[in-house]
Amino acid sequence: MTTAHVPDSTGTAPLPRTAPHPEGSDQRMTRPESAGYDYDVIISGASLAGSAAAILLARRGVRVALLERRSDPEAYKVLCTHSITANAYPVLDELGLVPALEKAGAVRNDARWYTRWGWIEPRAAPAGPELPYAYNIRRSTLDPLIRSRAAKTPGVDLLLGHQVTGLVREAGRTAGVRASTAQGEREIRARLVVGADGKDSAVAKFAGVPARLHENARFGYLAHFRNLPLHGGIGHTWFLEPDMAYAFPNDDGVTVIAVLPDKKRLPAFREDLEGSFFEFVRALPEAPPIDAAERITKIIGTVNYPLHSRKPTAPGVAFIGDAALTGDPLWGVGCGWALQSAQWLAEAVASAATGRGDLNRSLALYARTHRRRLRGHQYLAVDFAKARPFNPLERLVFSAAARDESVARHVHLFASRLIGPLRFLNPVALAKASAVNIKHRGAAVPPADLSHTGS
Repeated sequence: MTTAHVPDSTGTAPLPRTAPHPEGSDQRMTRPESAGYDYDVIISGASLAGSAAAILLARRGVRVALLERRSDPEAYKVLCTHSITANAYPVLDELGLVPALEKAGAVRNDARWYTRWGWIEPRAAPAGPELPYAYNIRRSTLDPLIRSRAAKTPGVDLLLGHQVTGLVREAGRTAGVRASTAQGEREIRARLVVGADGKDSAVAKFAGVPARLHENARFGYLAHFRNLPLHGGIGHTWFLEPDMAYAFPNDDGVTVIAVLPDKKRLPAFREDLEGSFFEFVRALPEAPPIDAAERITKIIGTVNYPLHSRKPTAPGVAFIGDAALTGDPLWGVGCGWALQSAQWLAEAVASAATGRGDLNRSLALYARTHRRRLRGHQYLAVDFAKARPFNPLERLVFSAAARDESVARHVHLFASRLIGPLRFLNPVALAKASAVNIKHRGAAVPPADLSHTGS
């Protein structure tokens, strides 16, 4: 059989209709293993992770239903750092999005970080390659862009206004979803259901996959400003121990400023949210001139944003993006990990999702990759979310990075999530940081004044 996907008048697609082969026609493309399934994969959530996964799977020959509970194709995530870390650049490249992002005004996310020892300012080594980068771009630009790309990808049906209300179970595993639409309830079947529906994933709830929560001892607020110059035109992060802040330049001349204070400050902060926000920013070292800028959004945020993680797979189910792991927003890693997890899933399950392999084994491979690549990062983030000062190893490395460009480049690789915690804190790196700090302390001690010594 061949399959035709015909959008209806609402812009969504009905279930695939089968067209009979004419008698005697070539049937080498027949896929009898797909009998009983409407699609190979159903993805719930058409934001960054879900749209990326749909594109990458469809390019590998997978038939994908991409469900989005909102009906507006221009919908986007509001509460976000609006930054894609450099670890996700290869995914953006595979998706073919780099030219479109740059045309849309995305800003390369070079950055500097304030610490009590001064600024960490990574620069490329002399005669060396440029530092790895990705982009800062507002989700109001990014989400519609990647969703549109997914909708235009052969093999993807974007089903707007489809909210998952339950899962179809068969022989002890998930075999599809039930969805609420403007036309009523609908059942869609597939070998694999992917939850790309955020930290409060409905797919996870219906699959009985709980999240492990870790308290975040900071709260956060952000706003968007226009005409707000930053030193060097690059991103700034302030490590104030325990408070945090960042300012990221974005597309269309907009800068996102976020403050993340210790929750002990919350009662006083709430008494005058706008006044407290502006006062916090004004007090930052080399503070952006916030009073001279134009604020173009409300001050929004959250007072309770725990980190969480859940098992990335269950029988017939996989989770990507925030549905699998939600980090601390102060690190700005969510968009990068959403894209990477989409790529890891596509690479692991594409063949099995079309009936050409063992799906359980493929899901196990994805789960191992997800844990291996992200568990260490999340462990450190959970610890730092306690709103504590830097620990001894962090003090060693960050102080050296403020004094030495090679250590600063090493910190840049970690902040970009291009290396993991073990490599970041490896013995060679720690020895280098120690040598830098010893040299600094030696240079800071004035030589003995021999003119007052006895003969």
